[in-house]
Amino acid sequence: MSTLNVLSVASEVYPLVKTGGLADVVGALPAALEPEAIHVTTLVPGYPAVIAALEGAETVHIFHGLFGGDARLLKGRAGGLDLLVLEAPYLYERPGNPYVGADGRDWHDNAIRFAALARVAADLGLGLLPDLRPDIVHAHDWQTGLAPAYMRYSGRPHAPSVMTVHNMAFQGQYGRELMQVLGLPPHAFSMEGVEYYGTIGFLKAGLQLADRITTVSPTYAVEIRTPDGGMGLDGLLRSRVGVVSGILNGIDDTVWNPATDPMIAAPFSAESRNGRAANKAALQARLGLDADPAALVFGVISRLTWQKGLDLLLERLGTLLGTGAQLAILGSGEPSIAEGFARAAQLNPGRVGMFNGYDEPFAHLVQAGSDVILVPSRFEPCGLTQLCALRYGALPLVARVGGLTDTVIDANEVARAAGIGTGVQFGPVTADHLEAAILRTADLWQDRPYWKKMQTNAMKTDVSWRRPAAAYARLFRSLRAEAG
Repeated sequence: MSTLNVLSVASEVYPLVKTGGLADVVGALPAALEPEAIHVTTLVPGYPAVIAALEGAETVHIFHGLFGGDARLLKGRAGGLDLLVLEAPYLYERPGNPYVGADGRDWHDNAIRFAALARVAADLGLGLLPDLRPDIVHAHDWQTGLAPAYMRYSGRPHAPSVMTVHNMAFQGQYGRELMQVLGLPPHAFSMEGVEYYGTIGFLKAGLQLADRITTVSPTYAVEIRTPDGGMGLDGLLRSRVGVVSGILNGIDDTVWNPATDPMIAAPFSAESRNGRAANKAALQARLGLDADPAALVFGVISRLTWQKGLDLLLERLGTLLGTGAQLAILGSGEPSIAEGFARAAQLNPGRVGMFNGYDEPFAHLVQAGSDVILVPSRFEPCGLTQLCALRYGALPLVARVGGLTDTVIDANEVARAAGIGTGVQFGPVTADHLEAAILRTADLWQDRPYWKKMQTNAMKTDVSWRRPAAAYARLFRSLRAEAG
């Protein structure tokens, strides 16, 4: 089987820069695709952290006048990845978050910053560097949505493109007056091009002009073709249904492995779960929860936002605590929700504990020490938290949406009788239905033999990148074959 070369282009990549699951996916796919004879080179912006980590950097191209300045394209390695890095200090040499400033507002020139990234990806897809010409350009989320557009409007032969949507809620819309600044031809401002309700739609452009569209779970691929899930782009996606598919994300099961995880209190496995008790005790101690091994511990690892349904949990917190359970929270987000959980921790010492922020090692301990991981999201394209929870035997309690539907087997009466559940699902996503799911979970906790069976089922679930990588490989190879 001949090797296929894929250029993956994204605004973040783990372990170099991460704000969410996008970085995890972009960082994990290259290694996952190697056994499929697919070599991935990842193009990312030259943020300070990326430049600092780059090993063996060499300049492979110089851009003069790239959206307001001169820039270099660097080739090197970092974090185990083959990288192309767009070094443009006037666009990317800024502290902190890649998208927002210290005031919490989007950088004023984000349209330019990410158009530059997409422009370079398109140039590579057009053959800018003969030795690094990709067979496929794989664009991720709105920040790279103009890459397929730039290739299409060039009028020249170019690599086929795949647009992957990680979250439809973020679309990248900017004023029409930027058309010339962005180097887009006037005729591109149309319904069949980049125009989106009178604006330039970066994600819309990618969805309209890429050769294939993927999203991160089969259920989300259906949801985004509905008015509720499509967020204004459902009509476009229905019109292109023949090129839309859903491929589940995976997780790096070497990083998320309770048998070898250096970030947790004690190792354990599906075959020997004794170490879970030590992790539960460590989690309770870390958050000031009562040292009670018999208490059912619900864990939350999440942005504390409306999307994640955490306001519903606040509303029904009394029900959870009324079962005798404890709640361990790791996250930050909307002030009203974060402050609500902080007050709950103050009012319920020993029962509710909260770490306001995010800490990667602590996230591993929450997974290893919780009995249940709560993911009551109103929408969830795929979700990685529940995949990690399965791996660590922290049974997921999830809303019946998106990838949560596709990855958790509900322990309903039929599943319970057959011994095949891996967690609890609920829907519709309301406070009442969440409350019912919490009570059902507490009831399952009392049936310890079945609970242990569910833990075994969960921990033996394949949540790795093996199957998703095979699906991406089939997609890339079929697209390359069609392109000739």
